[in-house]
Amino acid sequence: ATALNKATTLKPAPHQSVEGIDALDKCVDIDQSPIGRTPRSNPATYTGIFTPIRELFSGTQEARSRGYKPGRFSFNVKGGRCEACEGDGVTKVEMHFLPDIYVPCDICKGQRYNRETLDIRYKGKNIHEVLDMTVEDAREFFDAVPSIARKLQTLMDVGLSYIRLGQSATTLSGGEAQRVKLSRELSKRDTGSTLYILDEPTTGLHFHDIQLLLTVLHRLRDHGNTVVVIEHNLDVIKTADWIVDLGPEGGSGGGQIIASGTPEQIAKVKGSHTGRFLAKLLA
Repeated sequence: ATALNKATTLKPAPHQSVEGIDALDKCVDIDQSPIGRTPRSNPATYTGIFTPIRELFSGTQEARSRGYKPGRFSFNVKGGRCEACEGDGVTKVEMHFLPDIYVPCDICKGQRYNRETLDIRYKGKNIHEVLDMTVEDAREFFDAVPSIARKLQTLMDVGLSYIRLGQSATTLSGGEAQRVKLSRELSKRDTGSTLYILDEPTTGLHFHDIQLLLTVLHRLRDHGNTVVVIEHNLDVIKTADWIVDLGPEGGSGGGQIIASGTPEQIAKVKGSHTGRFLAKLLA
């Protein structure tokens, strides 16, 4: 990351050398940290979908007649948002000896915007109703708008068809946040020379969602990118092109390279715990 992304805050871990770095143009670490720490952060803002959506609303005849610009439909600035909750849709209640809780705003009832802004409709829906749509419903609703539909499709591709566009980042699990980040990377222009690093992306996922995730990772690989996955899930390990098995035990009892090779090769290594279980799966 220091060499490719010009990162200055990262300190390289001890290593002898890194070969082949000239074949890469950037390094992307897709972890499970939150996409935001406030109710204002949501999948629509993080993936860049919200900007073209606001532009669509400001382009309606009613919005133009009132002189509304795209900023009118932002809940981050004054104008169209509910000022009682400052566009959060919720208010924070301090519990002192317990974690703070969020309750719906008494004025806007959780809709984030004032009445004048909610009067504007695009295809029969106001801005709150659009943000309250699931990704799957929004994909159909914006099917005729390629810039939005394409990004919504990537969210569906990583198994997030059920989350809402305006769902607070604070309610997303680590696995969901990681897949939102992966979706954003998928929607960017692919250079075919990127190193992607994912740390245990299958944590908490149903086996159907794991299959969707693998399809996406293989798509990145097929485009020429390099995907490094730190994982214990054998369903993921068995599909890898190359495995580096660290051990012999976990935590402080590990750190040594026990074996490296294809899944079939690892399955034949007697001293590898991974290989022992992999052999049963490949049999």
